[in-house]
Amino acid sequence: MGLSKGARKVLKVLARRGASEVLWALGKGAARFSDLEAVLRLSPRTLAERLRELHLMGFVDRRAYAEVPPRVEYNLTPRGKRVLEFLMELDRVVETLEEVR
Repeated sequence: MGLSKGARKVLKVLARRGASEVLWALGKGAARFSDLEAVLRLSPRTLAERLRELHLMGFVDRRAYAEVPPRVEYNLTPRGKRVLEFLMELDRVVETLEEVR
């Protein structure tokens, strides 16, 4: 049986460097690219790739404001919040397993 193609695709993206950290950071609220870069200590290229992938999967919303200088904010979508909840639950399960050892 195994996982569906969609589930495998999501897990593949979440396993990439910085993906889960971006979701954790955005779980605290909207953030700009530079804010995420400072907190996560990812290279600009890696952060941009993760944000793009998470946006294409519908986990992150990107909102550009027509201002000078330009302002872009990133938020979790409801789908992204569900994925973050899944990751938090996975973390709790792993902690429980480690306590048993």
